[in-house]
Amino acid sequence: MPTPDNTVSLLIGGKVHSQWSSYDLDSNLETIADAWHVTLGLPRGEVPAIVDIGATIQVRVGADTVMTGYIDEIEESIDKGGHTLMLSGRDLGGVLVDCSAPLLNRKQITLAELMADVVRPLGIDKIQFDPKYARRLEKVDVEPGSTAWDLLKKLVEANGLWAWFQPDGTLVIDGPDYSQPPVASLVMRRAGRGNNLVSLKRRRNMTGLYSKITVLGQSQGNALNAGKHAIKGVATNPELKLQRELIRPRNDVENDVLAGLAARKLMADARRGSFALTAVVSGHRTSDGVLWEPGQRIHVLCEPHDIDGEYFLMSRKFQGGREQQATTTLTLVEDGVWVVDADPGKWTRRARRGSKK
Repeated sequence: MPTPDNTVSLLIGGKVHSQWSSYDLDSNLETIADAWHVTLGLPRGEVPAIVDIGATIQVRVGADTVMTGYIDEIEESIDKGGHTLMLSGRDLGGVLVDCSAPLLNRKQITLAELMADVVRPLGIDKIQFDPKYARRLEKVDVEPGSTAWDLLKKLVEANGLWAWFQPDGTLVIDGPDYSQPPVASLVMRRAGRGNNLVSLKRRRNMTGLYSKITVLGQSQGNALNAGKHAIKGVATNPELKLQRELIRPRNDVENDVLAGLAARKLMADARRGSFALTAVVSGHRTSDGVLWEPGQRIHVLCEPHDIDGEYFLMSRKFQGGREQQATTTLTLVEDGVWVVDADPGKWTRRARRGSKK
């Protein structure tokens, strides 16, 4: 096989820039805005005019686009050692985090209406979601200070989904595809045969785990239906033998079914936060040449930790440059516990990630 191309470059104003002293490229399913940071020396001390805050960029690894966004910050440092330029930014999710949501006071709002009122005015015009996700929120009352992401997150989660940006800048609202096969195996055997892990750290934490979670709520009334009280949903974790119970009030659940879904989500979030594997591997691609991307399922075999199973990739960080080896840090969680009630539509992260531009 040819050597995989791990060269990181930025496309700015139609010109490609690379040869970084160092770079960090972060992608995390738990945050809407992925981030990047690059550093390079300027022997002649000249910064191209097209390199300016607010400039549109594409971040690439080899021929693969991994992020589309903007330059947020530029730093120039001059000392006796030379002239250094540092650029950092985020993908298009940054505008959702930075900008306020309009002060809406609406009833019966859907995802499609939210896109028209909140997302598209911020310049995000490539959006993909399945129209079958049409559940309305009974009432949306946006307080001053709420960001566009605060509002979008509330409605997306109410539909049992999540949102992320594809490398080409498309906003996708969907769920994970747990039926996809693992894209690779990470191996650490005591004898060293077939090992491809630089390091593997396992973290376990009980502080957020519960044996039972109860959601108690009440629904808003409207012109057609009276409000409801004593709404209740329960989720249990039979694997936790200790008696640890949590009760959460919610005023935005309309019936027992939705309260049960809310309880299931809280239980799944608790399980997801209680366990993580942090793996470091060489390069930025699997053995098949596929870029590591959040949303992938990965098989892990680690004899010292007595691990042999499939895990879900929540985040990855590419690091490297002229002054350091190219490595990828992978954060893996228990399989099947993130966005547990989503029904993935045809626009899955797996199908679109790593598209070439």
